[in-house]
Amino acid sequence: MKRVILLIIDSAGIGALPDAPAFGDIMECNTWANVARVAGGLNVPVMQKMGIGNLADIKGVPPEKNTIASYGIMKERSQGKDTTTGHWEIAGLVLDKPFRTYPNGFPKEIIDLFIEKTGCKNILGNYPASGTKIIEDLGQEHQKTGYPIIYTSADSVFQIACHIDTIPLETQYKWCEIAREILTDEYNVSRVIARPFETIDGKYKRISAARHDYSVPPPRATMLNLIEKSGGSVYAIGKIEDIFVKSGVSRAVHTGSNKEGLEYTLSAVKEVNEKQELVFINLVDTDMLFGHRNDVMGYKNALEEIDVYLKEIIKEMKDDDILIITADHGCDPTVPGTDHTREQVPVLMYGKNVIPANLGVRTTFADVAATILKYFDIENDFEATAF
Repeated sequence: MKRVILLIIDSAGIGALPDAPAFGDIMECNTWANVARVAGGLNVPVMQKMGIGNLADIKGVPPEKNTIASYGIMKERSQGKDTTTGHWEIAGLVLDKPFRTYPNGFPKEIIDLFIEKTGCKNILGNYPASGTKIIEDLGQEHQKTGYPIIYTSADSVFQIACHIDTIPLETQYKWCEIAREILTDEYNVSRVIARPFETIDGKYKRISAARHDYSVPPPRATMLNLIEKSGGSVYAIGKIEDIFVKSGVSRAVHTGSNKEGLEYTLSAVKEVNEKQELVFINLVDTDMLFGHRNDVMGYKNALEEIDVYLKEIIKEMKDDDILIITADHGCDPTVPGTDHTREQVPVLMYGKNVIPANLGVRTTFADVAATILKYFDIENDFEATAF
């Protein structure tokens, strides 16, 4: 049976979109190229053969004359640079209205309502911040008072950080569910995120495996729903299940690291699928651990780790398997700030029966959905064009 492995390297953009300044970004942002330049070059031989070096000037990754995959660039049509917007557009859903952001923190009526409904008595923070920095700054006060740390970023997120020895995980998750109910309609927040942390060797450390994202439900059917409706299966690896609020997801597994996600992906590819299947993976470390923290070497190492696994994944692919690699936005660790960057994204498509081609510059991420649904012979009404 036909299968598509859709691998999202979270935040691995490849150059500023023309409207980047409207989102607070400089035109020099280019996650792939700048990481390679500052890190002294990248060693990604598999993605090089697939054509990533044909899309930008990436140090250590020269253009490939005879690629093993099709390659191109996609522009985001939706007005946003957040995870939900990017993934939804990849799945065929282009947003007409952007999610709201709160650059000055959340207004009093939101915070008051949150305190009333959760019974948490008070909160700490309520300003845009780096997640690691804010728990360093407010962690002790949080443990002393028991008040949750609330913060946001340039993206549409309401983040709740609590120490697991101070607030039980179950309570933190319940508070996130309450916040999710509040932050709809006119408040229009994309995601509520649980950010649990612990103390290790006297320092606060976030617990990646216990992170939970609470997104708004997709307002319309996505590629995932259409695949399930047709009798196919969608296997979500990483935070995909959270991003789509389980809508259209047949089975799912959460991950604590890129390595874990790649291991699950490799295991899935080794399986013999009995129905048409989409294996949809998000590798978040590039964004969460390295992009937002301006860790160039960490980002480089993560890209190189992915490339090592790609060699094994490709080796295990069946004749009717297609591998698509792309991203949901940028998060250039070399430019000012710690937030996502409004970037176009690369797209690489490999399969034993795929004839390599230059896909050019696509006008929407939704072309991925159109391509996958065409391969599965599933009709759709997305405003997109298959590769």
